[in-house]
Amino acid sequence: QDGDESSPILTNSEIVKIPDPQMSMENLVESKHHKLARSLRSGPSDHDLKPNAATRDQLNIIVSYPPTKQLTYEEQDLVWKFRYYLTNQEKALTKFLKCVNWDLPQEAKQALELLGKWKPMDVEDSLELLSSHFSNPTVRRYAVARLQQADDEDLLMYLLQLVQALKYENFDDIKNGLEPSKRDSQGSVSESMTTSGTNGAEIDSSQIMSPVPPVSSPPLTSKTKELADNENLDQDLCTFLISRACKNSTLANYLYWYVIVECEDQDTQQRDPKTHEMYLNVMRRFSQALLKGDKSVRVMRSLLAAQQTFVDRLVHVMKAVQRESGNRKKKNERLQALLADNEKMNLADMELIPLPLEPQVKIKGIIPEKATLFKSALMPAQLFFKTEDGDKYPVIFKHGDDLRQDQLILQIISLMDKLLRKENLDLKLTPYKVLATSTKHGFMQFIQSVPVAEVLATEESIQNFFRKHAPSDTGPHGISAEVMDTYVKSCAGYCVITYILGVGDRHLDNLLLTKTGKLFHIDFGYILGRDPKPLPPPMKLNKEMVEGMGGTQSEQYQEFRKQCYTAFLHLRRYSNLILNLFSLMVDANIPDIALEPDKTVKKVQDKFRLDLSDEEAVHYMQSLIDESVHALFAAVVEQIHKFAQ
Repeated sequence: QDGDESSPILTNSEIVKIPDPQMSMENLVESKHHKLARSLRSGPSDHDLKPNAATRDQLNIIVSYPPTKQLTYEEQDLVWKFRYYLTNQEKALTKFLKCVNWDLPQEAKQALELLGKWKPMDVEDSLELLSSHFSNPTVRRYAVARLQQADDEDLLMYLLQLVQALKYENFDDIKNGLEPSKRDSQGSVSESMTTSGTNGAEIDSSQIMSPVPPVSSPPLTSKTKELADNENLDQDLCTFLISRACKNSTLANYLYWYVIVECEDQDTQQRDPKTHEMYLNVMRRFSQALLKGDKSVRVMRSLLAAQQTFVDRLVHVMKAVQRESGNRKKKNERLQALLADNEKMNLADMELIPLPLEPQVKIKGIIPEKATLFKSALMPAQLFFKTEDGDKYPVIFKHGDDLRQDQLILQIISLMDKLLRKENLDLKLTPYKVLATSTKHGFMQFIQSVPVAEVLATEESIQNFFRKHAPSDTGPHGISAEVMDTYVKSCAGYCVITYILGVGDRHLDNLLLTKTGKLFHIDFGYILGRDPKPLPPPMKLNKEMVEGMGGTQSEQYQEFRKQCYTAFLHLRRYSNLILNLFSLMVDANIPDIALEPDKTVKKVQDKFRLDLSDEEAVHYMQSLIDESVHALFAAVVEQIHKFAQ
């Protein structure tokens, strides 16, 4: 009407895709600016540039960024501009290397020249240079040169991640390190120590392990101090790991088992055949290096082969037990009978070998009559090994379970324990040992303890349990002061650590307690924030645990809170090391990391709250503890879990 024209409105119009030909292409303006900025600043004047106070503060902030922080173009230009000034700051090196455009030859050349003049970085910081973000071979070899300064004990702490870092090395360099006759071998690994059967890698140990005359086991002492004079400073990571493993049998033990799991033919379409072949080549090179060593080094090789044979036989026994029809009692009898059959299995009485789980322990057989199966779907076996010095070493052997996630978490807990002890803070942690010998089986150290759920069912309270096993007329609440102190410290340590690692599915059956007061966690099937229960509290701290200290008004509870703050502040200072270790695990096929590998490091970083000052971090930890103690919903879920058992 009135000359207006009516037009229909399309309510269900389809979204139309319009191609953008410039998407994902290089921004020519930014690229030109980058080249001009770097060329202008490549002259001799850069050598003498000194930042003013404001710029210096800005540079300090950039240097303190966590490894995950992406630098802006302006920040990159600032670091490049003052690169000579920053050469006396070891923490600034990784930030500088991130600013370099390695596709520009002139810029890369400048960076590598400066690398040699930079103040040497700390060993733990060099791990970042071995991640997927750094592909330049000179940079990676610089990181390896820094790692050469680590003693064997420190190297053991990082070894799991260093084996994963091989995925980011040059595969051709690894292959070229093989003896010429072995480079073109396909399928069978003619000189490696891998075996067929349990690992699925279809390699026959009888063809690859030439027998070595029995001699005494090589000493476990570190030879690190001798390395400085004769070690090649231009080694790639593979050569370095093999070289160090040939000098220390404990390193050799763990390197073998970490690599053997990667050599497995996993039934997955995501498996990269090139990566699989690379790990086979690493194992071939390791075997060759051991063969070429002196008598004690060749013994290492024969002991590793004996370990593999031992594990294969144990897997054979577990498969036979699982096939056995009948109840757990019948399966238990079958397990003991198979272990006792020394003619077929040779497990009850065998030649002395290092226990794969803890190679410092030498074992000479399994005690058949003490072997039992646990009540669970997979029925893991508890085994007692006879040791060289006549003791019994208890382990749990799991078949049908992938222990790699538990192995990672226990390694990180063990690392955190060492870091805290370095700060004179012993929180009485129990970092029991876990070793995956395949993606389908592995060992766990058995610690004599009682689930908290069972403690509450039989003794009604944690304090009653302690009064029964460690009574004291003079101690707090009638309990030995040492036991109560251990309990308070271990509660604090695990509360902070499980919070940082985002450990989920916490209930009173996977919280264990020892008679000496140590509380510890088991079963790490849910990490990095995953939890089968809705609305889990940020910390696993329930009413029963607090009552074990004497309640929220007790002196012990206040000490618990203080220990939590102290542990959190110390671990925050080592956050870069912990984040770097997780960064190297993103492609490790760990179940809860594989779900969102790109977010893994960020999830851990967020828990550290690096945006807060130390004082603010203490207040934050206070609020977390208060929230967890008063989490009513978690208590309801705990009751549901109790009834479901």
